[in-house]
Amino acid sequence: AMRMVEEYSSSSSDVSKEDLSKEEAAATKQETIVVKDSAAAGNEALKPLFNAIVDGKLEPAVEVTKKAIAEGVQPQEIINNYMIKAMGEVGQRFQDGKAFVPQLLMAGRAMKGALELLKPLLQGSASTTIGKVVIGTVKGDLHDIGKNLVASMLEGCGFEVINIGIDVSCDKFVEEVKKNKADILCMSALLTTTMTYMQEVINALEAAGIRHQVKVMIGGAPVSQGFADEIGADGYSDNA
Repeated sequence: AMRMVEEYSSSSSDVSKEDLSKEEAAATKQETIVVKDSAAAGNEALKPLFNAIVDGKLEPAVEVTKKAIAEGVQPQEIINNYMIKAMGEVGQRFQDGKAFVPQLLMAGRAMKGALELLKPLLQGSASTTIGKVVIGTVKGDLHDIGKNLVASMLEGCGFEVINIGIDVSCDKFVEEVKKNKADILCMSALLTTTMTYMQEVINALEAAGIRHQVKVMIGGAPVSQGFADEIGADGYSDNA
């Protein structure tokens, strides 16, 4: 996803406590989520933010962010140098088998909470003009952990993200792309039985006459670059 962000930039659903507890209880091993870039944060004053996100501690992450804002640290510096890199560290631990789905959820929740404080400061800045993204999991698929993490990462990079949830139909994807004048449509699928629905969505965009107006990016465990090419998607990523 980050590669798609970089390409797009050069050319131009929140995790609740209830949801978190449900996901932790399930502790599913089904979703493979990797967030790359494990570089450590360098500013001593903001290292606690990096650590709080890595440890999945919401309140400390929020408090450190509040302090950084009060001290005049630029929002984009906080996001790029600490939040995203912290998620990269968690993703690397997941890849190495040292962290599991609950840790990813908690880290994502901590980042999301801190990011909410920065959003008002980003209004009107260049970072909010990057583009608008509609993201959802395709019809028949109820998995949303990876999708939600990608949504948070995109928000952190300055995109406006409309997260339309799970089990999303062709009509709903088309409706939201039209309504929000989206620049990018991101689709997720975890199952081989649901990934083929992505082709149907692209066909629906064509039928609605708006395919040329939106870039389509896909991702999920069974998805590959070859599949993306086959269905005519514009972008693919194997990680957040």
